[in-house]
Amino acid sequence: MGAAAQPQDASAIERSAIRKISTRLVPFVALMFFVNYLDRTAVSFAEPNGMGEDLALTAAQFGFASGVFFIGYIALEVPSNMALHRFGARRWLARIMVTWGIVSLLFTWVQDSEQLYVLRFLLGIAEAGFFPGAILYLSQWVPTRHRTKILGLFYLAQPLTTVIGAPLAGLLIERHGLFGLEGWRVMFLGVSVPAILLGVIAWFYLIDRPAHAKWLTQQEKDWLEGELTAENAGKAGADQAHSHGREALKTAFGSARVWTLSLIYFGFIYGLYALAFFLPTIIDGFQEEFDTSFSVMDKALITAIPYLPAAVVLFFWSRHATRNGTKVWHIAGPAIVGGISIPIALYMDSPAATVAVITVTACSIFAALPVFWSVPSRFLTGAAAAAGIALINTMGNIAGFAAGYVTGWLKDFSGGYHLPLFLVGGFMIMSGLLMIWLSRRPGDEATHQDEPAPSAAPLAEAHR
Repeated sequence: MGAAAQPQDASAIERSAIRKISTRLVPFVALMFFVNYLDRTAVSFAEPNGMGEDLALTAAQFGFASGVFFIGYIALEVPSNMALHRFGARRWLARIMVTWGIVSLLFTWVQDSEQLYVLRFLLGIAEAGFFPGAILYLSQWVPTRHRTKILGLFYLAQPLTTVIGAPLAGLLIERHGLFGLEGWRVMFLGVSVPAILLGVIAWFYLIDRPAHAKWLTQQEKDWLEGELTAENAGKAGADQAHSHGREALKTAFGSARVWTLSLIYFGFIYGLYALAFFLPTIIDGFQEEFDTSFSVMDKALITAIPYLPAAVVLFFWSRHATRNGTKVWHIAGPAIVGGISIPIALYMDSPAATVAVITVTACSIFAALPVFWSVPSRFLTGAAAAAGIALINTMGNIAGFAAGYVTGWLKDFSGGYHLPLFLVGGFMIMSGLLMIWLSRRPGDEATHQDEPAPSAAPLAEAHR
């Protein structure tokens, strides 16, 4: 073929490679994330449906149980991601899943608050590194311009966990008496076994790099490897790809951009987990506040309502960022809208109006997160990327602990959710303002803006 046809050939190879990754790899990793998030937040479904009463938990105790998970998670976050970089994603992600599935299964027989604290702490240790490891793994499969799309598809699992997981939890809780267990114990049993099974499957299904994927053609492998190698070589501090241990940690921990992104992520995750852990309890409180009543399944379905629109918004927001190039407002805009909307929910005069405003908050959080995660890998690679992404996620997990404990403590202290939800709004607005500030720092403009993913027509420009 002539030289004029080469860009079109490259375009076809590119589209085919990205399509195969999107359909063969991303759904499986997203399914792992679905089970991960369901196991992590299962305690929020259990508390208002018998666990809180059976274990005599106060709001502060439940908040601590929710948040203590993140202490164990934080302790091993960076070491786990460094181990993934060393041993490979296939082995490490599979190991994580089997381990957390076994710990999650033990919740079926928890007897008091102290045992609950211990198991939540151990669950955090078992899950440490899964989420940043999955982000790093997927980021190593596609060039930057396709990363927002791939991470958006992956992130769909998180809101869909509640859309599907809340009714599933409700169904399991309604199986009260199965195996002689209370309904909430049946729920823990039912959501734990899939993690163990998926972990075993992951060992055989996942592939560490494009060159080893039998479902890619040789042309697709060559294109992906060439693009990723060239991209990594062009990043600031390209030698970080070959650095290990102390050098990689120094690169990540010494970066002002990494620390600023960590604070931005803190605000998003504080909002995410405040909703995840306490929304079912808030909905349970509608019965007294608005003089109504809900069945277990009613409460599960109401809990799921904000997350279905959030999944739709996430998909189209990520698609827009991919097609038009990621800009600072793709992240800062949702942060500010979410920060303003969450306190407004406190002043609604009906369950429907309250859930509608909370839906706006959920849409805002999930619109921004996958776009946000396309940012760190633009300036970090290799072991430094593993350390940097883990550090950012560690700050998010500090927020996860704080959101659970502080929200519960402030609720007990103030007698309601007004003060804790105003704090949620404040942290999200902080994230939006920090994003705007970071984008205006000299030399950091490229950190939050990229070129759109090329279509067939302009691809020739991309390959010149």
